[in-house]
Amino acid sequence: MQNKSTFQQLMSVSVWVAALGYFVDIYDLILFSVVRIQSLESIGITGKQLSSEGMLPLHTQMLGMLVGGLLWGILGDKKGRLSVLFGSILLYSLANIANGFVTNLTQYAILRFIAGVGLAGELGAGITLVAEILPKEVRGYGTSLVGAVGMLGAVLAYIISTLFDWRTCYFIGGGLGLMLLVLRVSVFESGMFQHTQKADVQRGNFLMLFSSFARFRKYLACILIGLPTWFVIGLLVTLAPEFSQELGFPTKAKAGMAIMFAYIGISLGDLATGLLSQWLRSRRKVVLLCVIGASLAIALYLLAPIKTMEFFYFNCFLLGFSMGYWALFVTIAAEQFGTNLRATIATTAPNFVRGALPLILLAYEWGKPVYGMVVSAMLVGSVVMGITLLALAFLEETFSKDLNYHEEQ
Repeated sequence: MQNKSTFQQLMSVSVWVAALGYFVDIYDLILFSVVRIQSLESIGITGKQLSSEGMLPLHTQMLGMLVGGLLWGILGDKKGRLSVLFGSILLYSLANIANGFVTNLTQYAILRFIAGVGLAGELGAGITLVAEILPKEVRGYGTSLVGAVGMLGAVLAYIISTLFDWRTCYFIGGGLGLMLLVLRVSVFESGMFQHTQKADVQRGNFLMLFSSFARFRKYLACILIGLPTWFVIGLLVTLAPEFSQELGFPTKAKAGMAIMFAYIGISLGDLATGLLSQWLRSRRKVVLLCVIGASLAIALYLLAPIKTMEFFYFNCFLLGFSMGYWALFVTIAAEQFGTNLRATIATTAPNFVRGALPLILLAYEWGKPVYGMVVSAMLVGSVVMGITLLALAFLEETFSKDLNYHEEQ
């Protein structure tokens, strides 16, 4: 009876709308990386400009996500989780449709910024809503389901890019988002948030994170445990073509293929970590196991003597699988704080992790001329993993935590 009840809870419209919303979110988030060269060349950005000026849309997208993370997080605590789910997907859907009409780099960069603002709100709001509407005994299943389904959006982005022109790829992404808005009409607001609305407490006050050292330390730790994900995806997988050449593989890896295999791994990893956290009744232990597994996968990726492309793409899959705690990471952030700050935390934390990628890349580029690509990557990875383990030590276990409470001023 319990199994049937759990299944029915996980099949609720709210859980699947959050999951499908994140699916479209990841599709649009990854799409520029997949169609970057094709789209930039068609608007006149060629040769050396591809690696210099051509990175501007990606930089503005990441900047938009930093801005959007703060905007949607505060809005989610002040106006409700559904306001973010509706507003964010409407914004990035329209922006992506407009992306299909760009004719120059300036237009492209501006629209990727706007899309980034929209993309920043989906995951945090979805995880917060699912965590609050499901019983504490099964919410880990729900949030891992959201992450697992969502990550497959990257696979769809690669497949669609092989079938259609880059402009059509953007139109498809925007169209999928608008279709989701119809489903969201049947989604109900979190009861915990509705209760908080009636209480005399401050909601979405970002400055409350700095009014208490203990609260700030906990928030910082929530962000830092997510760093390995973007070290792996943003550096090792994104630069797969360069690493495959440096490591002596017979052909240059395709970035789209590497991303696809990595995100298949992340999707399966999200399911695995969700199930494992329920079995172990612990979030922290699972993150620890993922960090250990990621360290082994990184060593295999950079040092293994086998030099076949099949093995290289398998390594990309392993890297992704080891980083399959992304949804669990956001769940942990949501569970650490009260209802009046929960959406702010769950939305800003993943976007600040993404925002740390330029610092990781800067450290890698600084070490590359001195130590080479492989050693520089290993050194940066070692520092990232060390920071993560230290941050994990400062976080409380939240597996069975009751989330119906408020943060005091």
